[in-house]
Amino acid sequence: MSKSTMENLFFKSLRSKQIAVTVLALTLFVTIMSLVLYEGTKKSVALNVNGEELNIKTHAHTVGNLLAEQEIEVAEHDLVTPSVNTPIEDGLSVRWEQSKQVAITVDQENTSIWTTERTVSDVLAQAGIEVTEHDEVVPGLQQQLGEDNSIAVQKAFELTLDDGGNETKVWSTSTTVADFLKRENILLDDDDRLEGQMADVVMPNSVIKVVRVEKVTDVVEEPANFTVETRNDPALLKGREKVVQEGKKGTVSRKFEIVKENGTEVSRTLLEEKTITEPQKKIVSVGSKVVVASNNSTNVSVSRDNSSAPAGGKEFYVTATAYTAYCNGCSGITAAGIDIRSNPNIKVIAVDPKVIPLGSKVWVEGYGYAIAGDTGGAIKGMKIDLLYPTKEAAYKFGRRQVKIKVIN
Repeated sequence: MSKSTMENLFFKSLRSKQIAVTVLALTLFVTIMSLVLYEGTKKSVALNVNGEELNIKTHAHTVGNLLAEQEIEVAEHDLVTPSVNTPIEDGLSVRWEQSKQVAITVDQENTSIWTTERTVSDVLAQAGIEVTEHDEVVPGLQQQLGEDNSIAVQKAFELTLDDGGNETKVWSTSTTVADFLKRENILLDDDDRLEGQMADVVMPNSVIKVVRVEKVTDVVEEPANFTVETRNDPALLKGREKVVQEGKKGTVSRKFEIVKENGTEVSRTLLEEKTITEPQKKIVSVGSKVVVASNNSTNVSVSRDNSSAPAGGKEFYVTATAYTAYCNGCSGITAAGIDIRSNPNIKVIAVDPKVIPLGSKVWVEGYGYAIAGDTGGAIKGMKIDLLYPTKEAAYKFGRRQVKIKVIN
């Protein structure tokens, strides 16, 4: 091959390469320019996905297209703002909140709700559940929903607490008495008593009663009564008494255990007793001498003279009535032991021993000398009853004011 032919082939090959490079460069330029022009026509959108901010450039025509482009599937209860049909404009802000199903338990009732709210208070407000300051809510009202997407509400109710007699109204969500006392920081001492059981269920308007029990010891000194000893005295007229020795109270120390409930004493138990001073007994002589009455008695005159009062003795006025040995309720034997049925004419009067001692010799105006030898249920104070042998004589005497003199 000639030299000229080789040169022609070389230059022809060189031109072909130049053309190919030129075409490739032109194609690349066009592609780059197309990409630049394509990207330049995209619109900038701020997309908030469950609180996370994303800046996106897109050719999407609507919010719905934009979310689909981001592979976000919008469910029925999800929150999309603005709506999915809103046209995309440059600088638009789009928010998508994915809804959750939240289980809500109010006391023993269960329900559920789909929501995009995140705090417990907002979820409950959306569900139309009112909560008071005394109710117990888990998680707390201001907290975010937990991973289990559940809320528990215990509604508070009012009950009465009687602690040691002090009554107060209390709001509570407790289920048992034990739980209530623990929540209210109420402690029971060893002797305190709860009316009811710790395991009892707490209901609205329940009354929880705590009785505060206090045990104390008390030592007191008290008088000790003396005893009375009686002795028969044959020298003393029957019915009369004479104090031989006066009684004197002693002193005794007593130790008590006192139980108080709510501050009020309910029991007192004697633990120990010690005598400090011995009491002195009282000795009384009781007369046993019986008056033997007869019509010829040297002690009592049977005459019914109305002579004037004798000199000496204690004189006063009394109301006098009359009775016989056979009156209703009469036994025929007087309090001083006189047999008045065997001696119907004996002069005996019934007296109040506190005024006229039994066995005393007396003078009665209009009756004469007599012995105070009887008593009577109606004869009290300044009254006497005169013994007459017959009912006629007693009726005739009736009732009158008389002078009496106690001789001895």
